[in-house]
Amino acid sequence: MSSASSPAAPAAALTSLHDRAVLAERFGRDPELHLFELGDLDEPFWSHTAWYTASADGPVALLYAVGEVPTLLGLARPERADELAGLLRALRPVLPRRLLAHLTDGGVDALAPDYRAEHRTAMLRMALTDRAALAPHLGGGVAPVTPLGAADLPDLLALFAAGYPGNWFDERMLTTGPYVGVRDDAGRLIATAGVHVSSPARRVAVIGNVTTHPAARGRGLAAACTAHLCHLLAARGADCIGLNVRADHPTALALYRRLGFTPVATYDEAVLVAS
Repeated sequence: MSSASSPAAPAAALTSLHDRAVLAERFGRDPELHLFELGDLDEPFWSHTAWYTASADGPVALLYAVGEVPTLLGLARPERADELAGLLRALRPVLPRRLLAHLTDGGVDALAPDYRAEHRTAMLRMALTDRAALAPHLGGGVAPVTPLGAADLPDLLALFAAGYPGNWFDERMLTTGPYVGVRDDAGRLIATAGVHVSSPARRVAVIGNVTTHPAARGRGLAAACTAHLCHLLAARGADCIGLNVRADHPTALALYRRLGFTPVATYDEAVLVAS
């Protein structure tokens, strides 16, 4: 049984990390699992991050303090679940009262009873492992896919309101991006795909906010946008391209598998509140 389920297990000693080179070396050993962490080593994210570990070579947790609800990332492979649980127990005194957590294998339980899960969703991290699978979706047969920029923000927000309400979106991504989209004959934005993080320096990118207007679904627009975005990211030097998707969303899972993505890890996305 994992120590994550053992409330008697002592908390490990907590160490704060500040050296980007050290962090990059640790995460670079398993970049597909740590795409977000690698991307957050760059600005504009780095200034809002705090990094913690409980051992010289163990898991690292990231606390990202932007927005009303800070985000905690704690990801580890199954064989290191106990080490991650010890780190999370050590973190409890320094965590905010409310946070969004992305935690693998027992991580949410490791924060109990100090934190309760107000909402919890099983998620899957996927990585692009077959770039040849993008080719059938790169032609112009579906609709022209074009870059989006800051001037497209109102149209993008309207599309999210119609097709992806409640999504996480930082408008800075329209300038640091890239984002791409499809417009209909009337010029309305009806599909998009963008990134959560994109780091040319770390050669990683995380795709996000893949959205199609409900009235335009079933036409292959999400596939076209995602394929074009991946092609653009690869041309900019991204060696590792990944995304997060709900584990109970068969339509999205089938789409990403067709595009050459394969599973990397499962984790819980949870809104945690201090008890």
